[in-house]
Amino acid sequence: MADVVLDEVFKIYENGFEAVSGLSLDVADGEFLVLVGPSGCGKSTALRMVAGLEDITKGELRIGGYRMNEVPSRDRDIAMVFQSYALYPHMTVEDNISFGLRLRRMAKDEIAKRVHRSSTTLGLTELLDRKPGMLSGGQRQRVAMGRAIVRDPQVFLMDEPLSNLDAKLRVQMRSDIQALQQELGVTTIYVTHDQIEAMTMGDRVAVMRKGILLQVDAPQRLYDDPDNIFVAGFIGSPPMNLVQGLIADVAGGLVVRLGDQSLAVDDALVAARPAIRSYIGRTVAVGIRSEDLSQPGPHDDVPEDRRLRSTALLTEALGSEIVVHFAVQASPVETDDTRELRADSGAGDAIGALEIQGTKFVASFSPRSTVRPGDAIEVAVDTSRLYLFDLDTGAAIRA
Repeated sequence: MADVVLDEVFKIYENGFEAVSGLSLDVADGEFLVLVGPSGCGKSTALRMVAGLEDITKGELRIGGYRMNEVPSRDRDIAMVFQSYALYPHMTVEDNISFGLRLRRMAKDEIAKRVHRSSTTLGLTELLDRKPGMLSGGQRQRVAMGRAIVRDPQVFLMDEPLSNLDAKLRVQMRSDIQALQQELGVTTIYVTHDQIEAMTMGDRVAVMRKGILLQVDAPQRLYDDPDNIFVAGFIGSPPMNLVQGLIADVAGGLVVRLGDQSLAVDDALVAARPAIRSYIGRTVAVGIRSEDLSQPGPHDDVPEDRRLRSTALLTEALGSEIVVHFAVQASPVETDDTRELRADSGAGDAIGALEIQGTKFVASFSPRSTVRPGDAIEVAVDTSRLYLFDLDTGAAIRA
């Protein structure tokens, strides 16, 4: 196996378009790294440069310590799994899996051994004599993966391999791919637009936007401590609630004013991120995740400065929770980041034609909640979990 290093890699096309800008990534031997970001962010271009399907304009690519910029794709000892499966329709499953080995004129007994091993691993032994047209989408994807693993490559490259599958099958295939990678221990770079795939599959997740790497970290750390507004809004489902708020000092404690309501900024948060104090009297972007907004029980003593009052606009019963949409009477965050996040989601407003004033929020209530649209609600806020960002730079406010 091998590590993969991209060192200040650029991809600039003849028309001047810069698809990837100074990408530096070090993928460890045996690591599962996920590249995620909106359409057009450069993640697939980066993968294709590793594969040798795109030339590198500047920078260096190393696999296993060896420079690969000028090495042809066929000699890089990588295997790629595509979104489209790329199977030969006139060949059987067995022939599709063994095709690359036969091109390399490998001995027949070795081919048979490898095909048997990969088809057993992927549960394809009963399908070896069938053709792709007789298979389901999930089976075709497993054949495509079988064709990759049969080669025993140094590196797996996967370009949105699950995007053509239905939601239920995607969940199953996510766990199958993850288990397979752990079993084989092959260095894997996986590209997806789906941040749920990224969070559930990767050892680390790298978020890209407009050709630039914004942040790379373990999935939970990426979720808990985003570097900027874009990462905060892109990672998480439902997306983080974002609103403008004014930082104020009230009797020695900090509050953030959201329109005519105020929330305390938890003392522990201020201690951990002392730069917050330098924003007193300034407007910032305030982020709150839906799971940090809950419905207080009848006997819960939630202080006034740790709750929001509003009216339920829409409720969605999901079994394990009730998602409640409501409005906060404060200005929404309008930056290039949030506009791109909205455009990428394909929806300007998740509650459709409902007219609201202020900023829409989403909260996670207990599945036993009886809240219905039109009800007055009180929402408890875990103010130790507030996220604060500079409105001009979009960067998280920290030390």
